[in-house]
Amino acid sequence: MNHIKGEEKRPVLITGKEKLACSLTVCLLQAGHRVTLHTGEGLKALEIIRTHLEDLNRLSLSAVDPGEVTIVDQPDYRIDYSLAIALTAEALPEKKAVIAQLEKGLASHVPIAVNTESIPLSAIQGGAKHPGRIIGANWVEPVHTTSFLEIIAGDLSSPEVVQEFSAFARLFWEKDPYVVRNCGIRTRLMGAIVREACFLIQNDYASVEDIDRACRNDAGYYLPFAGNFRYMDLMGTAVYGMVMQDLNRELSKDCHLPRFLEEIIEQGGLGMENNRGFYAYQPGEPERWAETFRRFSYQIQQLMNKYPFNYLPESVPV
Repeated sequence: MNHIKGEEKRPVLITGKEKLACSLTVCLLQAGHRVTLHTGEGLKALEIIRTHLEDLNRLSLSAVDPGEVTIVDQPDYRIDYSLAIALTAEALPEKKAVIAQLEKGLASHVPIAVNTESIPLSAIQGGAKHPGRIIGANWVEPVHTTSFLEIIAGDLSSPEVVQEFSAFARLFWEKDPYVVRNCGIRTRLMGAIVREACFLIQNDYASVEDIDRACRNDAGYYLPFAGNFRYMDLMGTAVYGMVMQDLNRELSKDCHLPRFLEEIIEQGGLGMENNRGFYAYQPGEPERWAETFRRFSYQIQQLMNKYPFNYLPESVPV
């Protein structure tokens, strides 16, 4: 990526597993990159990537060359990568170990973007040989159908790396990125909602189903259009301010997880993947949910693209 010239799209290294790494691979393939995916789950990753490419071809949304991705157990650092993206578990030792391995193999100028939801970027940069090239980058699944990209810059991060990464994401990856300092905000916002939802369930105000209906049919309806603050402006800003003056005193400030969530964690709950989550699933139902979600992700992408974040009201399509 470094020193972007025109529309040059040099090779990118992605290291990680699970669905997020696969859809990120597809996103970069759509932009014309040659991608090396370093994962310990090669066969599973190939199957997921092929499914996404089949969806794109079936919907005639983009022409993607599957030959531009190479899935490996170990990266070939003889390749002149322009960027490395690391997707790891939310554990500082693991993030540091992955970055140390990348720094061992990559040239010193190659930027490294690592996901981090709750760990400050400064902690991740600590001890790195070249901390200036390390930035945070949080994505959302599926990466290739969503506009979200949270970029985290630390005090040690090179402003040029941050600026180029953000510009490249906007120009070529169809992202609507924002840059924050040292810690991400996406998970903090979601965490506030989850904490209050758990409080309401634990104190018998509502059920899991009630919470999901309230979020889906209210916030889920307007958030793709406006976001929280724009929506308050539309509805009447002062009204929300008056409500929050009283309501803030009652909102949850719990510092610990509720017992019902701890039990799911203790059981290794992965939701649909192992049928240990908030809902129970019949055989075959998780697969149907996954297929439906893939279809929905393309449909909601098309709708949101009609209303970009900084659109002018007079340009809104009928």
